[in-house]
Amino acid sequence: MLYFSRWKTFFIWFTVLVSVLVAMPNLLSDEQLEALPSWMPSKKVTLGLDLQGGSHIMLKIEKADIVKERLETTVGDIRAALRDAGIRYTGLSGVGQQVQVRITDADKVEAAKEALSSLTAPVSVGGLTGGSIQEVTLQEDGTLLRFNLTDAGIDYRAGSALTQSMEVVRRRVDELGTTEPMIQRQGNDRIIVQVPGLQDPQRLKSLLNQTAKLSFHMVDMSMPVTEAINGRPPANAEVLYSQDDPAVPYLVEKRALVSGENLVDAQASFNQQTNEPVVTFRFDSKGAQRFAQATQENVGRPFAIVLDDQVISAPVIREPIIGGSGQISGNFSVEGANDLAVLLRAGALPATLTVVEERTVGPGLGQDSINAGIFASGIGAIFVVLFMLGFYGSFGVMANIALTANIVMILAVLSLIGSTLTLPGIAGIVLTMGMAVDSNVLVYERIREEAKSGRSLVQSIEIGFNKAFATIVDANLTTLIAAAVLFFLGSGPVKGFAVTLAIGIITTVFTAFTMTRWLVAVWFRWRRPKHLPKGIRTGMFDAQNIRFMAIRRYTFGIAGALALASMVGFFTVGLNLGIDFQGGSIIEVKARSGAADIGEIRDRLSELNLGEVQAQGFGDPSSVLIRIQAQEGGENAEQSAITLVRGELEDAYEFRRVEVVGPAVSGELTQTATIGVAVSLLFILVYIWFRFEWQFAVGSIIATLHDVILTLGLFVLLGIEFNLTSIAAILTIIGYSLNDTVVVYDRMRENLRRYKKMPLDVLIDTSINQTLSRTVLTGSTTLLALLALYLFGGEVIASFTLAMLFGVLVGTFSSIYIAAPVLIAFKLRPETFQERDAESARPVSGKVEA
Repeated sequence: MLYFSRWKTFFIWFTVLVSVLVAMPNLLSDEQLEALPSWMPSKKVTLGLDLQGGSHIMLKIEKADIVKERLETTVGDIRAALRDAGIRYTGLSGVGQQVQVRITDADKVEAAKEALSSLTAPVSVGGLTGGSIQEVTLQEDGTLLRFNLTDAGIDYRAGSALTQSMEVVRRRVDELGTTEPMIQRQGNDRIIVQVPGLQDPQRLKSLLNQTAKLSFHMVDMSMPVTEAINGRPPANAEVLYSQDDPAVPYLVEKRALVSGENLVDAQASFNQQTNEPVVTFRFDSKGAQRFAQATQENVGRPFAIVLDDQVISAPVIREPIIGGSGQISGNFSVEGANDLAVLLRAGALPATLTVVEERTVGPGLGQDSINAGIFASGIGAIFVVLFMLGFYGSFGVMANIALTANIVMILAVLSLIGSTLTLPGIAGIVLTMGMAVDSNVLVYERIREEAKSGRSLVQSIEIGFNKAFATIVDANLTTLIAAAVLFFLGSGPVKGFAVTLAIGIITTVFTAFTMTRWLVAVWFRWRRPKHLPKGIRTGMFDAQNIRFMAIRRYTFGIAGALALASMVGFFTVGLNLGIDFQGGSIIEVKARSGAADIGEIRDRLSELNLGEVQAQGFGDPSSVLIRIQAQEGGENAEQSAITLVRGELEDAYEFRRVEVVGPAVSGELTQTATIGVAVSLLFILVYIWFRFEWQFAVGSIIATLHDVILTLGLFVLLGIEFNLTSIAAILTIIGYSLNDTVVVYDRMRENLRRYKKMPLDVLIDTSINQTLSRTVLTGSTTLLALLALYLFGGEVIASFTLAMLFGVLVGTFSSIYIAAPVLIAFKLRPETFQERDAESARPVSGKVEA
């Protein structure tokens, strides 16, 4: 019965103790952690960028650079191979992914193909077992040879370039001295860089955005540079411009004397004569030899130091440089010299990396978010604790103890797995607090029902826990499915919310069936009561016999009209899409002194020709939220817009948050969000169909679609920005609504087995009334927790929590007035469950003879 063996008791409290020890470092400072014994856990929950400040940057490797480089290499290889073989040719050129050359002598075509056979030879990929691919294919048309770069070859080169780029990016970020940067590959052409606690995100972006291809070239003195600009430069030279303002043109030989690949070190220092910041460099032996030879042969001539096709400086070679080292001067600032040295030490990127998404949070805003999150969580916890004490007395004390253990376990698991806690993650914990009491309410109400039916208290407790178990598992699994979809298809803060919510669901089920049961068992053995505690006040719902189904046609009609109005608004007015789905930029700024002048900000930014620019108050009078439309010209144009805004406002405003989403990423997010909602609904449909009957599955989906459509209608009506966290809110609403629906359905299924002759509408009313106390209490505690988050959690997640508040209300409504009437419409029959029970009771094998 209520007996717990010693090992079970030990397991429960050992788990709680370990959770406390693992979670405790989150309450200690770094100095206090260092003073702890070495055997004590010291790992804290990693705070997300929105809580401690920092940068999230998504970089995309430009495939066009890979194609261009391979095309130029192929042209060079063909030229060199034909020259070495003494074969004359004409018309050597490359366009797109094709290079063509015409062999002058038709008799030499076979010889030319032989000389160029190495180009079309298969290339090994992935070592001994990775197989091989054809990078270049040959088409022959008489004396014209066409060499085509294959898509597989380009993809292979791009993959290799991405791997190399990750190493270069890692070295550059490490040079900044940041703590725990996260650099990971995403897909075939993206790199995600997250650097928490970064004070200067602009510096990081400029470091990552530069290819840093350094090379040394001779300046071509055969003709004036102005003549080369106005006319045609020599075939072996090109015009490059300096980094100065205004830029100075140079006529530079295309052939590099030495490239940055031969550099082994670069350091920022000062010129001893002028005291200007410079960058000193040192070559390897091969580079030193080539540099010494080039400077010996060209004394008195200028040579250009070129970085990413821009001339840093063009000094005159006064004497041979034979030591393998030198210095670069170019009107650097101290930070500029340091950054160039970092770039050169880390090495050049094989291709340009374009910033396609940027999310930057200043450390000040991060601390504000932490304070708001903690305060909102505390208020929400107080609401829930008082609510449970008011309705359940001593049973409420047990529920609150289990709730406290639940939150400690969530923090412990987050610490153990190294998960990142974001502001939406805090929202997940607050939501868990509201929903965690649901399991306790289900158990307590089952115990109360059994005691009311005349069973002894000990039997009521045992049966109550057992009957509530299946309901709790069914209800929480639907929310877990939504959380799993969020995790696999979401990104950044959304993924953090999903992790926290999923952990909260698992720990909630654990505490409800171990800790709460143990506490009730101890209370029973200690007090030996004959009746339930007097502090339980949910009996007020027992006398209710509300005829919910009597007005189902009216509620169904009203719900249908609201859903139709929401859909009309969705297709005519449309959602106020945030930058996640249409691209663009969001900047949150705070006046350095006094209140912000929104009119002045609009006037100053309107002169920058950035298209539609919106500025509005955000939270306190000193804060302003600026929205900039997506820029024509792709991702680089978005970055240029941010730079212009910084230059215009940085003198008077602190940049607290910057979010930039390029058009490519916004299109992908739209597709992913749509798939996420569809996949979660499909999985939940399959689960409910498996656990119940098809009528229940269809009813739950119709009710859920009703909730989603009405929530979208709220976004349309209020003009709330619809962004990535809005998708998280909708998926959470789906989970919560289904949680509520499954609890009601579970009681209907039980009553269908018990009352075989009862009319279906009466049976449904009975089931809803029997679960009314649970519906009201769970909905109220969840609403109180979310209300605290909405009022005190800060502006950043206000729309997120508002959507969930609305979702809890419509979810509760739909579980009664949408999901239940559907069963009547689809003519659910009690015989279905009687047949299933008969089948499950039938012997698996053997025959009964008459």
